[in-house]
Amino acid sequence: MPYFDAASAAPLHPVARQALLASLDEGWADPARLYREGRRAALLLDAAREAAAEAVGCRPDELVFTPSGTHAVHAGIAGTLAARRRVGRHLVTSAVEHSSVLHSAAAHVADGGSASEVRVGRDGAVDVADFVREVGTDTALACLQSANHEVGTVQPVAEVAQQCREVGVPLLVDAAQSLGWEQVRGPWSLLTASAHKWGGPAGVGLLVVRKGVRYAPQGVGDEREAGRSPGFVNLPAIVAAAASLRAVRAEAAEEGERLRGLVERIRVRVPELVEDVEVVGDAVRRLPHLVTFSCLYVDGESLLHALDGAGFSVSSGSSCTSSTLTPSHVLRAMGVLSEGNVRVSLPWGTAASDVEKFLEVLPGAVRGVRESLGVSTVAPAVKGSATLTVDALGKRCPIPVIELAKVIGDVPVGGTVTVLSDDAAARLDIPAWCGMRGQEYVGEESRERGVAYVVRRLS
Repeated sequence: MPYFDAASAAPLHPVARQALLASLDEGWADPARLYREGRRAALLLDAAREAAAEAVGCRPDELVFTPSGTHAVHAGIAGTLAARRRVGRHLVTSAVEHSSVLHSAAAHVADGGSASEVRVGRDGAVDVADFVREVGTDTALACLQSANHEVGTVQPVAEVAQQCREVGVPLLVDAAQSLGWEQVRGPWSLLTASAHKWGGPAGVGLLVVRKGVRYAPQGVGDEREAGRSPGFVNLPAIVAAAASLRAVRAEAAEEGERLRGLVERIRVRVPELVEDVEVVGDAVRRLPHLVTFSCLYVDGESLLHALDGAGFSVSSGSSCTSSTLTPSHVLRAMGVLSEGNVRVSLPWGTAASDVEKFLEVLPGAVRGVRESLGVSTVAPAVKGSATLTVDALGKRCPIPVIELAKVIGDVPVGGTVTVLSDDAAARLDIPAWCGMRGQEYVGEESRERGVAYVVRRLS
């Protein structure tokens, strides 16, 4: 069964498995102890730290291991904000950061601080000038991911880091998705990552704090990991994480080029095979193994189940897969179609034949979901009233857009259709539908219940 969700968790790399099993016998003792078993464990920990630091491009004494990438993000942000409190309490992030960053920002605001989210374009990337404009004299920390977890867009980290350095503001980089492929360039100040993203075991994160960056660990600490990540380290998992990081980086150039070709085939073929599809994210500045697309008139949860039944494991940022009815904050910030959203992220070693099989299966899966919803993608050309109102209150995506598509032909050219909806996804999906179908999105207005979205028929 092809597994196409490496962006969530990559399969355990063979080198990680070997290192994990070997270190279970050699690395079980306390590395802080001076007896023989402790010294052996300490040597393993030091070697793992040196290997990870080499891959990151930092000094070994700048890197500590944490229980997860999320823990590293929370610790990195909290420790830097606390140490630079006299400078100010302003935090800058992009609008498409991982939820761990945004949760830390929300906690900071709840504690009396302030935070700015820098907008992104439809490709998911920040503009350097826009980002730096938010960095002021009271900014304690800025955060920018190296590459987006959902759409794969690579961010201009090196340029932003240089600008931040020039104004004396540290930049924290979430490198979870990209570290297995390459080092993060530029004069960044802090970096976080997570081993299960590159084929290491779950439960190991990295936190790097460059020398000279003011940092004050928060919470109750101890003498381990420079006081930045308390508790007994999971040494076998750490050894496996460092070994697998070194292994994947040795393969990254060749394997990345191969997977980039497979992803490019998906990017090109999906719009050819399936009607009304939007491929999202930057087409060039992107991770080599990840592609995301959205399908009109599709319930995302049903599509994922259909693909799972056909033997393919993929993920989604669609609001249709969430009980909150709230689309992915990444898709929302980009302003792209959210319904029927599919993220394909290929693990190391993915066979080209598996990608071809996916492309064979996908059209039927989408067609089946659309048919189950009673969708006809071609609206009847019937002239009638100049205005129509569609009541889609209480209906989840993609129903509001489906109802719009069914009646757009019932108004004459120049006429309007008003869609009433209380589903947050409609704010993205109705304008996206207009762009894809050549109709005009007039705008929206709040109603006593939900929002009215107005569309003018142009053809």
